[in-house]
Amino acid sequence: MARGERVLVTGGAGFVGSHLADALLASGHEVTLFDNLEPQVHGQVEDGGRPPYLTAEVRLVRGDIRDQDAVRAALRAARPDVVFHLAAMVGVGQSMYQIVRYTEVNALGAANLLECLVEERGAVRKVVVASSMSIYGEGAYDCPSCGAVAPRLRPRAQLEQKQWELLCPDCGRVLTPRATAEEKPLYPTSIYAINKRDHEEMVLAFGDAYAVPSVALRFFNIYGSRQALTNPYTGVAAIFSGRMLGNQRPIVFEDGGQLRDFVHVRDIVQGCLLAMDRPEADGSVVNVGSGRPVRVLDVGEILARELGWEGGFEVTGQFRAGDIRHCFADITRIRTSLGYEPTVTFEQGVAELVRWVAEQRGSALHNDASAATRELAARGLVR
Repeated sequence: MARGERVLVTGGAGFVGSHLADALLASGHEVTLFDNLEPQVHGQVEDGGRPPYLTAEVRLVRGDIRDQDAVRAALRAARPDVVFHLAAMVGVGQSMYQIVRYTEVNALGAANLLECLVEERGAVRKVVVASSMSIYGEGAYDCPSCGAVAPRLRPRAQLEQKQWELLCPDCGRVLTPRATAEEKPLYPTSIYAINKRDHEEMVLAFGDAYAVPSVALRFFNIYGSRQALTNPYTGVAAIFSGRMLGNQRPIVFEDGGQLRDFVHVRDIVQGCLLAMDRPEADGSVVNVGSGRPVRVLDVGEILARELGWEGGFEVTGQFRAGDIRHCFADITRIRTSLGYEPTVTFEQGVAELVRWVAEQRGSALHNDASAATRELAARGLVR
C-alpha cells in the first residue's frame, strides 16, 4: 500500500466513512472528510462540533454535497490524490416519498463532485464510488426447467396471496436463489436504487472520459458499530437489536425467509482499500459482501441469543412495495481481481453491533422505526 497520500472521503463522518478514515490514518494517509452531518444520521450536531467517534487526526469540512462551492472548497482543502464518494441519502422506503430530496443529494450531488473534479483533472489519481446491491432488484435465480433466470419483482397479486417465493416467468416453477454476480441485469426498484445506479455509471463514465481510474463498489447489507441508529431506515440488524434492547418485538415482513448478505463494515473497508491501491478493478464494478446468504429470521435469532431475548418476533405477513425476496453476493470478481477475502462472519460481528446499540440512546430509535413503518403504510407502501 502506498503511504502518505491525501484522501478525501465525502460522507466521511458517517458509518462506513469513519471506519474507512481510521484505516486510512493507520496506513499513513492524510484524511479529509466532507460531510453535512445530516440530522437523520447524526442527530443534532452543533456548528463546529463533530461526532465523538471521529479522531482528532482527521480534518472535517462541513458542507452539503449539493453545494458546488462547498464541494470545491473541500477539494481545495484536501488536495486529494484519491477520492472516495460515499455521500448519499440512504433509505429505500423513504426514497419513494422524498423523491426530489434523494435525487438532489444522490444524483445531483455526484454530478457536483464530478464537475468539480473536471476542474481538478490531473490532480486526482483515483475515484472510488459507493454503489449498492439494491440496484440489482431481485437477485439471481435458477429454474429447474429453464436454467438461469434474472426475474423482475413479484406481481402484487402473488404477494397479496402470501406466496413469497419467485416463480419462473416462463414456466411458473418455483425458482432457487443463487449468488448474484455483477453481470446480472439491473432492475432497480426504488428511487434510492436508481440513484445508486446513476452514481456508479456517472463515476465510471467520468473516469473513462478523463482517464481517471475509477471503481464502483456494490456494497451489500452492511452492519457494525457506528451504524446510524437515529435513522429509522438503517439496517435490519441494528433495528432488531434496538427493539430487543427496548423490550419491543422486532417486526418481520413477509415470513422472514428472505435471504440477504450481511457484510461487516471491517470487510467493506477492506474492499475500499484494495480498490484504492490495486489497479485490477479500475473501470469496473465489483460486489463487496460476505458471499453467504442469511435468512432475515435467522438474523433475529442470532441477535436474540446474543441479547438473551425471549420475546419472539412479530412476523406480520405484510409486504412493502419494491421489496425483493432474495439477493446475496457472488464475490468471485473481487476475490480474483483484488485479493479480497471476508474476515468477519455474522455470528462473529453481532457482538460488536450489540455493544454499539446498547451504548446509544435507544428510545428514539424504537419510536422512529415504528413511525417509519406507519409512514410507509400511510402512503400505501406497506400492504
